[in-house]
Amino acid sequence: MGFKAPFPGIHAIVFALFDAQERLDRAAMRRQTELCLEQGVHGMAALGLATEVSKLTVPERRAVMEWVSEDTGGKLPLAFTIFGASVAEQVEQVKAAEAAKADWVILQPPPVGSFGAAEYIRFFGRVAETTSLPVAIQNAPAYMGRGLSAEDIRELVKQHPNICLIKGEGPAVEIRHLIEVTQERLPILNGRGGLELIDNLKAGCVGLILAPDTIDHSVRTYEHYIAGDEAGAEAAYHGVLPAITFIMQSIESLICYGKRIMGARAGIEIHDRAPAMRPTEFGLRLVQKYAEQLGPYREKAAGAADL
Repeated sequence: MGFKAPFPGIHAIVFALFDAQERLDRAAMRRQTELCLEQGVHGMAALGLATEVSKLTVPERRAVMEWVSEDTGGKLPLAFTIFGASVAEQVEQVKAAEAAKADWVILQPPPVGSFGAAEYIRFFGRVAETTSLPVAIQNAPAYMGRGLSAEDIRELVKQHPNICLIKGEGPAVEIRHLIEVTQERLPILNGRGGLELIDNLKAGCVGLILAPDTIDHSVRTYEHYIAGDEAGAEAAYHGVLPAITFIMQSIESLICYGKRIMGARAGIEIHDRAPAMRPTEFGLRLVQKYAEQLGPYREKAAGAADL
C-alpha cells in the first residue's frame, strides 16, 4: 500500500510471545496482531524493547518481521525497530525490513559502549543513507543508557533529511523541549507505555507507540482527544492509568507483567524466555485485578468491514 510520514495515532508494538520451550509462538503472535487491529490501532510495529529484540536471533528477528507484515496485510503503516551493534548489522536489518514491506524503520543506538553525540550522529547517518524509507531514531536514554540531546537531534536531522521522526521515551516536558528546539518540524511518537498520554499530545506528539496490554484504552483516549473531547479523553485515561503505572515500573516489568495482562485479557498463555523477571504471587494477583478492570479486548463484529 505504501504510507508516508508522520504516521499519526496510536501504534501497537508487539510483544515476543514464546511457547513452553521458549520458542517464538507463531499462532500466539498472529492472534496478538489480529487483536491489535481489532482495537482500531493506527499502525503496527515490532522488534523494539517490548519485543525483547536483544533476546532474538537474527533469523528470529526476520521471522517476526515476516509474520507481523503478513498479519497486518498492508492495512496500516508498519514499522520495524532496527537492532544491531554495528553499521553493517543494522544495514542488514534495514534491508530485511524493506523486504518485509516496512513503511518506516526505527534505529536504536548500538548496544555497545557509550560514546559522544558526534559518534552516534555519524552512526545513524551511515545507516539511514542506505534506505529510501522514512527513518526514526529511538531516543530512550533512561531505558537504554545512551541517547542524544534535543540539540544533537536537530543537527542529525539537518544532515540526514530522511531521518524524519523520533521515537521518544521521555517525560512530556522533555518531549516539548525537543519539539521547540526542532521548531515543531520533527514528528514525535512517544512511548513509556502511555504514561502522560494526554500531556504528550498537548506537548505536540503526533501519537504514541505502545505495547498491546492497554492499547484499546489508549486508542479510545486518543480518539476522544483528537475529536476535541478533552473531558472524554481524561475520563478514558483515568480509567487505565493505574494499570499503566503498575506495568511501567521498568522495561522488565512491562515484559513480565504487561505481557501477562495482555495474555489474561486475550486468553493467551504467557511463557518467558530466560533471562527474565519472574512474576511474584502478589504481582500475579495484581495482573488478575488489572486484567479484570480493563476487561477483555473488543472483537470486530461479524461482517464488519476490514480495516
